[in-house]
Amino acid sequence: MAHDNHDNHHHEKNHPYHIIELSPYPILTSFSLLVLAIGAVLTMHEIHHAQRLLGLGFAAVIACAFFWWRKVIREGAVEKEHTIEVQRGLRMGMALFICSEVMFFVAFFWSYFDSFFKAVWFQLQQFDFDNLAYFSDKTHVWPPEGIKTFDAWDLPFMNTLILLLSGTTVTWAHHALLHGDRRGLKQGLGLTVFLGVMFTICQAYEYSHAAFSFDQNNYSSNFYMATGFHGFHVIVGTIFLAICWIRSLKGQLTPENHLGFEFAAWYWHFVDVVWLFLFVAVYWFGE
Repeated sequence: MAHDNHDNHHHEKNHPYHIIELSPYPILTSFSLLVLAIGAVLTMHEIHHAQRLLGLGFAAVIACAFFWWRKVIREGAVEKEHTIEVQRGLRMGMALFICSEVMFFVAFFWSYFDSFFKAVWFQLQQFDFDNLAYFSDKTHVWPPEGIKTFDAWDLPFMNTLILLLSGTTVTWAHHALLHGDRRGLKQGLGLTVFLGVMFTICQAYEYSHAAFSFDQNNYSSNFYMATGFHGFHVIVGTIFLAICWIRSLKGQLTPENHLGFEFAAWYWHFVDVVWLFLFVAVYWFGE
């Protein structure tokens, strides 16, 4: 009996940190990502049956994410392991993750403006300042010849309004949660998810009517990489918020414990801000 009391005292938690149990998900996720990457590379090289490997890797990544994140939600909501110190660490991790995502878009914008300024510099060299006219060589213009750009104030502007509105609805949902308004929480999250889906539909429609292809020139490659990668983030953010909405319907989000929703809101605001830069630089400035 004394031995049992000694063991209980030995295992008693005397610190605010979460000592996680051994988990298979990190190694499984790593191998799933490896399979996904290999499948993607082989698919790009048109290797036979490579798409099956790509699909297998993608399904494995989704499964690992589902079971791993479900375990994290259980640790916070059921096991009450997310103490103040743990929450501080998780917030720092999410902030660093968003910073790493920012650097992706920095690279895309860098590539876009590098091509733009090279074209402008070439045009300045071709300009006859005495006669205020260009020489006969009109190459290296921006956007390149043969590119019919989108009207920034048509569908792109509508998508901008959709994302800006979704930023207000997710803020409304967060404010409602903090003040115990569960109806407002559900309505705000539901509207945000709906607006995220609408943005994706509009972007898919835009792509289907594009007058240029991905591999046509520097402008088209930069356009599809930047806007397409942002579109992928919108899809991820929409799924993130949809899961939070489902959890809100089950009553799992409380004013004291809602880290998942808080991180989803951070991510969504990040997506909003990036789109504003894309709208100005690629759609409006790039016309």
